Amino acid sequence: MSTSFAAGSAGPAQTGANGLRFPHTTPPEPGTVIPVAPGVLWVRMPLPFALDHINLWVLEDGDGWTLVDTGIATSETQMLWDALLAGALADRPVRRLICTHFHPDHMGLSGWLTDRLDAPLWAPLAEWAFGRQLAAMADGEFAALARRFYERAGCGPEMLARVDQRGNPYRARVVPHPPAVRRIMAGQDIRIGAHDWRVVIGHGHSPEHAGLWCPHLRVLISGDQVLPRISPNVSVWPTEPDEDPLSLFLASLHHWRATVDDDVLVLPSHGLPFRGLHARLGVLLHHHDGRLDETAALCQAQPRSAMDLVPALFRRELDDHQRFFAIGETLAHLHHLERVGRLQRVVGGDGAERFSAV
Repeated sequence: MSTSFAAGSAGPAQTGANGLRFPHTTPPEPGTVIPVAPGVLWVRMPLPFALDHINLWVLEDGDGWTLVDTGIATSETQMLWDALLAGALADRPVRRLICTHFHPDHMGLSGWLTDRLDAPLWAPLAEWAFGRQLAAMADGEFAALARRFYERAGCGPEMLARVDQRGNPYRARVVPHPPAVRRIMAGQDIRIGAHDWRVVIGHGHSPEHAGLWCPHLRVLISGDQVLPRISPNVSVWPTEPDEDPLSLFLASLHHWRATVDDDVLVLPSHGLPFRGLHARLGVLLHHHDGRLDETAALCQAQPRSAMDLVPALFRRELDDHQRFFAIGETLAHLHHLERVGRLQRVVGGDGAERFSAV
């Protein structure tokens, strides 16, 4: 690359579990960048959760930049973006912002950045539309929807009180999304600078999650669809209370393995860049097979609600944020087991849904 950056050290390459290889072991400090491939820069922003960071990517785009994802909508993230745009990225204009999906750590500052930079948002239409409608829901409207959902999941008064107190957590973590979007679609090639980046769509973690694969550079921006250390969250949520997102997610893992070459450098949204895509996809598939068997076994003795199962499936201490994710993940496994005929659903007199062996 022709531009120099005060970026910190990439560190020596390491080999991790399941044969994954990590060529960059030291992430960039906030407000700095690290080159990870020709014309590809790594940015990291903080998150106020147990998962305390998100990786963002900056791509050379001719005489400008393309940004990939935004970070969550906090004053700290905005200040870090201001520092980057006045520092390491100051020599070129931003041509566009691409968001992989609607989650607040990925699209939370899309409206602020596109306004600040006078640059368009590119995203899958379902992600932009879902984010827009979710952000528009008032706290009371979302809380009423969520209360019915978590009652069905078997939550008691204490947990339901937390539901009421949370309101609409999505709305609190984003600024208004742009009112217009440039749609990106599966199989589309986006010309960014000297290279084409192919859109690879995944489902289950979000409605229409976009990965970006550059065959020439052998680089895959995987977003949250493939992470090196943890399994991406696949949950049932109040806005789609009867869906089976796990079937969609598992099918996407098979699709990515058949579509994207194994020798790519994977740039995930959380954790470190790694090599060994197909091995990681196999581990994720095996993880869900094991969790499905465990869930089905727990429902053999007696019918169980999602809330009954959470302590058995998630044995560590959970904060509120993690607990809501755990309920959603448990429901995803229950709904999938019902769909494939291993469990059946029964509604009790208390309105809670419990699942038992067929």
